[in-house]
Amino acid sequence: MEQKRPVEQGTSRLTREQKAARKKERHRRMMVRTITTLVIFFILAGAVILVGTNILRKRRARAAKNAEREAQIAVEEAALAARREKIREADKLALSYDYDGAIALLQSLENYDRDSDLVNAIAGFDTTMWDPDTLAGVNAWMTTVDEFDKITQQMYDRGWVLVRMRDLVTQKTDENGNVTFEKNKSLLLPQDKQPFVLSIDDWSYYHSYDGKGYADKAVVDENGQIKCQYTDASGNVSVGDYDVVPRLNTFLEAHPDGAYKGARGLIAMTGYNGVFGYRTDVAYLTGERLQADQRAFLESHPDFNWEKDVADATKVAEAVKASGWEFACHTWGHLSVTGKPVETLATDQDKWQNTVANITGPTDTIIFAHGADIGTWRDYDEATNDVFAYFKSMGYNFYANVDASSEYWVQIRPNYCRQGRIDCDGLQMWRSISGQAKTNVFENLFDVGSVFDERRPTP
Repeated sequence: MEQKRPVEQGTSRLTREQKAARKKERHRRMMVRTITTLVIFFILAGAVILVGTNILRKRRARAAKNAEREAQIAVEEAALAARREKIREADKLALSYDYDGAIALLQSLENYDRDSDLVNAIAGFDTTMWDPDTLAGVNAWMTTVDEFDKITQQMYDRGWVLVRMRDLVTQKTDENGNVTFEKNKSLLLPQDKQPFVLSIDDWSYYHSYDGKGYADKAVVDENGQIKCQYTDASGNVSVGDYDVVPRLNTFLEAHPDGAYKGARGLIAMTGYNGVFGYRTDVAYLTGERLQADQRAFLESHPDFNWEKDVADATKVAEAVKASGWEFACHTWGHLSVTGKPVETLATDQDKWQNTVANITGPTDTIIFAHGADIGTWRDYDEATNDVFAYFKSMGYNFYANVDASSEYWVQIRPNYCRQGRIDCDGLQMWRSISGQAKTNVFENLFDVGSVFDERRPTP
């Protein structure tokens, strides 16, 4: 039988000293955990307070900014409403033949001498200062050949590169045909190059241009190139680069690095006198609702063939597009869209689609006549802007006004792209070199002093 070994006294028990030491260690650890927990708590509490304070500060800043913006919008809208009321009052005075009173009322408004709507209104009232037989409008709103050539060369020398307006965005179309836009981040140019968008208006050679030094019409030469037919004061007829489109094409053929992927510009077209110098409006066919100058044209051209003019204009349009240019709507009747009801704009748009788009092809771009707009600088909103909603329903995604208050102005939104244009004409250049303009918006584009044609009559 196996014997059990005796257990030594105290081998399974702790001494009093060991128990005290362990108790002291447990107490120390508990204190450490308590202190650590309190430290973490206070750190987190401080962080929460800090984050809360920052959030509150940002909310207050946003609220203040929004309030400031809303106040600015309210001021602008009030000023716009007051301006429209003044124009209505001027119209009433003019109806009673008080042209001097109407002009004085409009000239009391700010920027009356450079706001296109006011300039045109005054021109309509003052038959002495703005006689249609004078060159006042040409001097104010056009660029001479010498000026254009200097501008083109200087902008090229400074590294400006022509891009399309649609190059500014990336366009996506979903399975339902809905189009959305975002900023084009792949528009890459060398560091010494800068992009710009070019647009021109009214390439129609209106009857009012007769005898003012303009070309007669655009033509396609034997090489398929766009040129212009020009008749000089002696009656001699020649074909050459007598306007922006052929002149810029010739320049860029020699300087292909002046354009991004073969880009050219936008041509904003009206239709009431036809297009490109061809009398393609339906009035020339039907003889209905003719203006005096239209009637005079038909009387002096008894062999006029409307179908041939439409065919020739279509041939021009195809060659223009083949060279890289794009067309935009400028309204059929050179209509200011500001304050117009949708019904009026829709009637004009029907005419444009039937007498211009049938020649140039469809477009998703509208450049507002007279430099007008369908809203303030605030974003377009289909829910509150019925005119924008109408133009969107007609397929327009790109919009442009005239805004020479800054060198660069563009909005890229999910449902549209809008750009402000600088009116590069005699009036704006004169305002810049004479110091009348608050900002010389041409400063980075070209040297306006060396460009301005000294043959121009000035105030």
